[in-house]
Amino acid sequence: MIRVFVDGGAGTTGLEIRERLAGRRDVELLVLAEEQRKDASARRYALNEADIVVLCLPDDAAREAVALIENDRTRVIDASTAHRVAPGWIYGFPEVSGRETVAHAKRVSNPGCYSTGFIALVAPLVKAGLIPANLGLTSNAVSGYSGGGKNMIAEFENATTPTAWRSYALKLNHKHVPEMREHSGLSVSPIFAPAVVNLFSGMIVEVPLHLSALTGRPTVAALREALAAFYTGSPIVRVVSDFGESTLAIERLAGTDRLDLFVFDDGRDDQVRLVAALDNLGKGAAGAAVQNLNLMAGLPEGEGLRL
Repeated sequence: MIRVFVDGGAGTTGLEIRERLAGRRDVELLVLAEEQRKDASARRYALNEADIVVLCLPDDAAREAVALIENDRTRVIDASTAHRVAPGWIYGFPEVSGRETVAHAKRVSNPGCYSTGFIALVAPLVKAGLIPANLGLTSNAVSGYSGGGKNMIAEFENATTPTAWRSYALKLNHKHVPEMREHSGLSVSPIFAPAVVNLFSGMIVEVPLHLSALTGRPTVAALREALAAFYTGSPIVRVVSDFGESTLAIERLAGTDRLDLFVFDDGRDDQVRLVAALDNLGKGAAGAAVQNLNLMAGLPEGEGLRL
């Protein structure tokens, strides 16, 4: 049985992770009493007692937690931004980084929610040589407010007249951009335009493309086939080719740990919209952490996930 400690388990992502692990016979959850959650000695003990630690903390606190681990046995999954482009850390997107790579890693950084959608769409096409690494991409995305943590949840749920839609990161400095660039294999940072809506969870990430800007001007079919081939056999990521509706709802995968990818086109092999649908708390956070934990523990990849 694998002993797991979720440091920061009372936060939004931590609670979601613990729900996915609760009742499992292959995992023993180490849980601190409420009065011990911020006690340094109690946390140090739990961090060193666990086989796998999942950090659901702010960046600085995550770095401090790693420093408290005094043995070479405890393995770490960090859900913060602190280590997503840090040397010595494996990026926890098994479909892109490699399942075996994640399975054998000592230190794994959980991807950001927006980054998951963007990288899922772009990295396979860069690897296939269809999207040039130096192409300046743009990405529009929208998320439910739970992605902002407890403060944003309280803001939306307690407001007399909550905002329906809010664009942010207007200075082009969103914290996910470095990982979006690095783990997609790009040499140019994308222009990223995120927004939050008055909905608890759900996410849509889009990358529009002119096919004339791509290597060899591929067809829409070629893009879709490259994505489908890349994710063949995945129990979590699906390339949807039979979507006949005229709209795509942000709630499509809310409450699940799945990731759906789409290639929408103009019918002329001229323009496409690459679109990812996921739950910001699922494959965008807690679901990804549990998937990584399963692989690191030698367990079935989808165990405990909401598929």
